[in-house]
Amino acid sequence: MENTFLITGGTGYLGNTLIRHARARGLPIAATFHHQTPPAATDITWYPLDLRDPTAVRRVITEVQPAVIIHTAFRQYDPDLMAITGEGAGYVAATAAEIGSRLVHMSSDVIFDGEKAGAYTEADPPNPITDYGRAKARAEELVQHHHPHAAIVRTSLIYGFDPLDRHSAFALAVARGERTEKLFYDELRCPVFVDDLAAALIDLAQSDYRGVINLAGAETISRYEWGRLLAQAYGLDPNRIVGTLSAESPTPRPRNCALDISRALALGYRLRGVREVLQASGKLKPSRES
Repeated sequence: MENTFLITGGTGYLGNTLIRHARARGLPIAATFHHQTPPAATDITWYPLDLRDPTAVRRVITEVQPAVIIHTAFRQYDPDLMAITGEGAGYVAATAAEIGSRLVHMSSDVIFDGEKAGAYTEADPPNPITDYGRAKARAEELVQHHHPHAAIVRTSLIYGFDPLDRHSAFALAVARGERTEKLFYDELRCPVFVDDLAAALIDLAQSDYRGVINLAGAETISRYEWGRLLAQAYGLDPNRIVGTLSAESPTPRPRNCALDISRALALGYRLRGVREVLQASGKLKPSRES
């Protein structure tokens, strides 16, 4: 399919937004799904795909013959986490390279151990301390091996309002007293608005950029602070958000996952910080505190 964009994980949060943005630009779209049944759409060709099956990966990609693949599909807690998120990315990259498709691969800020002072740049090598981080680091390794011309995107927590993402929904449930978990003072992230990220990914896919690039929000913020901002934005009491240190987590967590996005900004990508997005959406009024 000439000029087709193939979006893996099309029923996921990012995948769904990518489809909306690609459709708005008039791009021909194909997408894959696994567990979640896709919505009916006459302008999108959907393909069931199990990333654990290299034969199935090759069959779908060779049938579609996409000009571009944006690989968003992953599992974070699945027993087959490494097989899907890690090795599956290698199958996608190998077939994309074989047929000459442009590849944009989604990676993560949790490929680092979180011990760096300051933000991570594209030159920083992975050093994961979680199973998900190890799977994402393995995926990067395989993509670089099989498809050296691919773009590898390291991003952070992806959020949005319509529909609400799971990270924001969790924080708001805490603020409403529906959950009792605490949010970490010392876990630093760069949350990225899903529409900003989707627009940047489509632009990136249409460029010749190769290698790693950080596409994350412009503001570094702790999980605790982000939870308080969301509570305030939705008219809830931010004091219901209780903080703690990541050392209290039963499993290791990288503390500082801040990403340096200076390269992306220099290339013209629009990546806003949390406060700017909340204010632009009318959910948060500018103030000295926010």
